[in-house]
Amino acid sequence: MFTGMPELPEVETIRRQLEPEVVGRRIERAEVLDERWTRPEPPAATEEALPGRRIEAVARRGKYLIVRLDDGSALVMHLRMTGNLLLRPAGSGEVADLMESERLGGPRLYESHPDARYLRARIAFDDGSELWFTDARRFGHGVVLAPDEIDPYFASRLGLEPLSGELTPEGLCALAAGRRAPLKSFLLNQAQIAGLGNIYADEALFRAHLHPLSPAGSMRLEHCEELRDGIVTVLELALRNRGSSIDDYRDARGDRGSMQDEFLVHTREGEPCVRCGEAIRRVVVAGRSTYFCPGCQKRLRARRRRSGR
Repeated sequence: MFTGMPELPEVETIRRQLEPEVVGRRIERAEVLDERWTRPEPPAATEEALPGRRIEAVARRGKYLIVRLDDGSALVMHLRMTGNLLLRPAGSGEVADLMESERLGGPRLYESHPDARYLRARIAFDDGSELWFTDARRFGHGVVLAPDEIDPYFASRLGLEPLSGELTPEGLCALAAGRRAPLKSFLLNQAQIAGLGNIYADEALFRAHLHPLSPAGSMRLEHCEELRDGIVTVLELALRNRGSSIDDYRDARGDRGSMQDEFLVHTREGEPCVRCGEAIRRVVVAGRSTYFCPGCQKRLRARRRRSGR
């Protein structure tokens, strides 16, 4: 069963690994092997925009990875459900010369590295190293944005960065005020808090003692304080463990993360709660498997709206 896509800790882990390896490198060529990767833009537009550009920085916004280039533009990538970014060192030798005629679905003339089965895009650098975007389900995406397109692109999609200091208990309560959607759905909304997904929303709610089906607007300041602390705590712990490898996720070196070994509720249906001993339960919220302890995660009641005179 698939439980989640790479979230903030996984993307930030990849960013931290890529930054010292690719900043300052010049892009020699770019190959898009699956036209869905750049849709609705044609692959040729990306392949023509990247060669000759030097990488100035590798940044992150929410679950997006941002490769900033020397002309002010940026290659923005999202891993979606099963995407991975793998850094291949110079001299690796696997699928070294995929040609234009060998795009996805074309003939394979020789055995290749197992990761190449799902290779969707590839960037070659001036030192001989390569960055591969692999994706079994083909939902991942890449787009080259002009300098004046970058900020509007994220402004319409993403809310507060939870590890930047922007997320305060007061700000969290303001975002949740009046919202009747379940807390789990509220946390999954990237326009509110950027980077949280199915895994870390479950873990944060458990640490905050809050039931995932509580209406978001039912929280008082003390609940928002606990939830903010829960979000920050679980994200920082996941970063120390290089993310969670439940399904397809690997870091930029191809290694698994270990945060899955630290889960307190996520994927632990039927196991005893580490706090109260009651069995962890699973329900479906917003189409996502949601894990919680019915014994110690308090279900808040909707707050009554005051009638105006």
